[in-house]
Parts: sequence; structure tokens; C-alpha cells
Amino acid sequence: MKKLINRPEDVVREALQGMAGAHADLLQVHFDPHFIRRADAPVPGKAALVSGGGSGHEPLHGGFVGPGMLDAAVPGAVFTSPTPDQILAATQAVAGAAGVLHIVKNYTGDVLNFEMAADLARTEGITVEAVIMDDDVAVQDSLYTAGRRGTGATVVAEKIAGAAAEQGRPLAAVAELCRRVNARGRSMGMALTSCTVPQAGKPTFELPGNEMEIGVGIHGEPGRSRVPLGTAAEITAMLAGPVLDDLPFKAGDPVLAFVNGLGGTPLLELYIVYRELARLCAGRGLTIVRSLVGTYMTSLEMAGCSITLVKMDEEMISLWDAPVRTPALRWGL
Repeated sequence: MKKLINRPEDVVREALQGMAGAHADLLQVHFDPHFIRRADAPVPGKAALVSGGGSGHEPLHGGFVGPGMLDAAVPGAVFTSPTPDQILAATQAVAGAAGVLHIVKNYTGDVLNFEMAADLARTEGITVEAVIMDDDVAVQDSLYTAGRRGTGATVVAEKIAGAAAEQGRPLAAVAELCRRVNARGRSMGMALTSCTVPQAGKPTFELPGNEMEIGVGIHGEPGRSRVPLGTAAEITAMLAGPVLDDLPFKAGDPVLAFVNGLGGTPLLELYIVYRELARLCAGRGLTIVRSLVGTYMTSLEMAGCSITLVKMDEEMISLWDAPVRTPALRWGL
């Protein structure tokens, strides 16, 4: 195992300490329990957004804390759900009279722990709504879920819902927009290599050099199939076909196209995948009205990518374009 770490057991704490120093103008990082919040939270009159999950997916979620996106993020241990105590503490730290929205990827531990924290927060008089993200079309159930996994559409939902909350919209309206993104978004990923969890010290799975995993999860859980390595065009078609067919997307639909790196894929290659995805969308008569290409939801150092398509409308486009200022995503501010 070759990693830029000191001791495996200190990885999350030391990364949070580094993040606190690098982004002191945007964030405050709290320890014991760990959570990250906006430097100016709670913002009076604003519905607060809280998300989280296991560490190892950076910049998700802590990199999206700041004006225009999340008010707080809760990092668990690597590939491990945050605890209810962490989630409750983050919720308390950002809650105001306008209430709190929990954005939760559909992984069993995340769902259970966010539910428990929400129940505890409600006993303290905090209004909490929750949206479960389940946009991954690869498999119906996995090692970590009952039902589809939450993946790339989570980033889009945090941006669009975050913009709505920044405008002062009520909690129910912000939650509805988040659900709309989930309902209109579909994703699928693939892996060229495994990743190595620091405390495990060895790859999560074995993948021969001439094979790839189609439909892999962000924790390295198996996907739809293991097949011979293909070209970028072939790989993109394998991912885009199920995504396009599932909603289904139809000719004339305006879409946001998101090509995401899983941690070990150069931007050079991600743009080749985007090129192929744009060609496939054009062939279906879809209009790409917004795009995002880069590394935003990772699986440690895994080489591979995911694609996400979200059917957009004018309101969603306007909220996507609204100003945002976070460590990992910023424009207009």
C-alpha cells in the first residue's frame, strides 16, 4: 500500500484538520464528533442542508459546504456511515427556525443513522425533512443497500437544493426540488482498478489488467458485469445505454450531463468520455444544456468514472447557474 498518510487510524482526523486550515474562510470543522459546517451557519431565515456519508469520497460531501450548497457535512470513517451523534450535532449546529433538510444517499447505514438523528432532532423541536437519493441504475440491490444506490445525482441535488435554500425558499419547497432531481436523474459507473482502504491495506477487490467492472459502486461493491477492457466509446455506450433507457429520456429533453472521476482517472480521459456521451445524447435527440466534468464523488484512488444525466427544466437550470462558493465547486461569487 502506497498512500500519503501517517497512520491509517488518523486519516480522517488529519484530513479534516488539513481541510480546516485550507478553507478557514468557508468552513468550521468540529471534532468529537466530527462534522463540517459553514463558517456563517446557522444563517437566519434559511432552511439548512445537511448531508454526509463515509470518508473516501472526497470532495463529497465536505467539499460542497458553503454558500449555495450545504450548510453542514458529516464524514464517517472511510466507507463507513457517520454515527447518529455526528449527524445530530451537525443538525443542531446549523438549524434555525426554517428547519433542516437531510440529503441521504441510499446506503443502509446512512439511511438508518440519518433517520435516528432526525428523530432525535425533532424531539428538540427542530423541523427535519429527508430526501433519499437512489439514482444508480446499475443494480437493484447491493452489498450496502436495499434498492438502488445514491451516486452522482447527489451532487446535482445538493447544488440545486442549496441554491433554492440560499434564496430563502421554505423547507418543503427545497425538499421538493431535491426529490425532483432524484426522480429525473440517473447514473452508472465503472472501474478500471480497485481501491485500497487505508486500514485494510490491500485492494478491495481484484481486477485483472485486461478487465473492467461495469456498474461498480462507490465503495467498490460489484456491479452488473465484469467484461474485457474496451475503448472509451465502448465503455461510455455501456454506461449511457442503461441510463438513457431507464427514465426514459426522450428526444427533445434538456439534460445536465455529468462525467465524474472516481479518484484515479485523469481529466484528459474524462473529457474523452464526455465527448462520447455528448455524441450519444445527440443521437437520442437530447440537448445538453449544462455540463460538469471532473472529480467530485470518488472511491479513494479507484480508476474509473461515472456518468449522470438529469432531465432539467428552466427552474432547475436557473438554480444550477446560481452563485456557489465551496471548496470544490464555485462560480458567480
